[in-house]
Amino acid sequence: MSRINTNIQAMVAARVLAFNNDGMSRSLNRLSTGYRINTGRDDPSGLIASETMRAEKKAITAAIDNARAADKMLGVTEAALGEISSLLLDLEDLVDRTANEAALSSEEVQANQLQIDTILSSINRIASSVAYKGEKLLNGRLDYTLSGTGGSTLSHIQVLGAKLVPNETRSVLVEKVLSAQTGTLVWSSTRAGGGPDGSLTIEVTGNYGTDQLSFASSTSVADMVTAINGSKELTGVSAAASGAVGLTLYSTGYGSDQFVSVSKVSGGSTFDTEDLDGASVSEDYGRDIQVRINGTDAVTSGLDATVRSSVLSATLTVAESANTSSGTYTFGITGGGATFSLAPELGLTGYEGIGIANMATTSLGNPTIGRLSTLGSGQANQMTAKNFATAQRTIRSSQDQVSSLRGRIGAFQQATLESTVNSLNVAFENTSAAESAIRDTDYAQEVSNLMRQQILVQTSTMTLGMANQIPQNVLGLLG
Repeated sequence: MSRINTNIQAMVAARVLAFNNDGMSRSLNRLSTGYRINTGRDDPSGLIASETMRAEKKAITAAIDNARAADKMLGVTEAALGEISSLLLDLEDLVDRTANEAALSSEEVQANQLQIDTILSSINRIASSVAYKGEKLLNGRLDYTLSGTGGSTLSHIQVLGAKLVPNETRSVLVEKVLSAQTGTLVWSSTRAGGGPDGSLTIEVTGNYGTDQLSFASSTSVADMVTAINGSKELTGVSAAASGAVGLTLYSTGYGSDQFVSVSKVSGGSTFDTEDLDGASVSEDYGRDIQVRINGTDAVTSGLDATVRSSVLSATLTVAESANTSSGTYTFGITGGGATFSLAPELGLTGYEGIGIANMATTSLGNPTIGRLSTLGSGQANQMTAKNFATAQRTIRSSQDQVSSLRGRIGAFQQATLESTVNSLNVAFENTSAAESAIRDTDYAQEVSNLMRQQILVQTSTMTLGMANQIPQNVLGLLG
């Protein structure tokens, strides 16, 4: 080497030293931050993959928080419903005790009515005041809103849950396939003028109970109808004249669990009955309506129909006046309901909804039997009206509504929210593990790399020093 202006050996040593210094800096950076990838230059494809996983982790965390918040909100709702259920039990106790007329004074009846009014007021207060983060829960705000329900085909519609596209109406098509029937027995008199051809005592039994009715040989069909209908509240069986000499007995309700039974107890007259098909029977059961809702066969009981699917859960009642074997009816779900986002990916598939109906006394009860508010003072079923059986059925219908909603909320918390949180926690763990494998520092490996880089830096530094000494060899030529 006899040139001094260009020291190639020093240049090479300086380049290698810079490279080794850069490697040591990267190792120190990774060890101090805990991440293998701190900038895009560390691993471009790895950075893209890890950032995608970080976004997924954020979405999973949000979905878990959403599910837990939903569980808290529904917990407040269920607790309030539990109190309403307790008040309904107290209400039935008061009605049952007031029905013991002979053993109660008018003052006691008035005192019981006062307690009933207080309970009804308490139920209304709970329904209107229970809130979560300032939002009312039981005043009907979280019930689904419907359109096109003004006709007479459906007497009651309750949407329990639905997946709705925002600002769009979900159409629901109800197809009646087969009509519901009451339990029905037909009797035809053998006497020309109608009625029994001799003295007769029959036993009439229905869903409510049994009664024995006696008729003289001169009793007309119209008088028999009046007598049977007079025991309707006791037996659950009504009657109507069938032609000039016939008699038809009906169960007061529709469905396969409704029945009418008639048997002769004594007397010389015969009382042989037939069903609607002309078969000689003494007992007959009704038939449930058959309905398809959005193409799905509904579960039915009497005139009530229920559908359960991933996009729609609803119950409805076909009006008695529309109880035919065919026909269609359409209504729309325009919005409402308590909707929760429970999936990392936002969209309709990740939404779950539950309808929470109004729990006020004007909404509880049965549209046919009566609403709970009718038990208040001055109303149709106040205690002085002595409609105790109707009042009890109204209360029990209200209890069914409350307990059904509590059950749906409990099932939603357990089967939807709890399972969602559990599955999302597992997904978060797996996503975190995958992201860690790409982005986190392997300390054992990185410490080894640091030690290697430190040695290489020291070696490069010494080599650079030696390379810088080489041009001094030219001085020997000048001696």
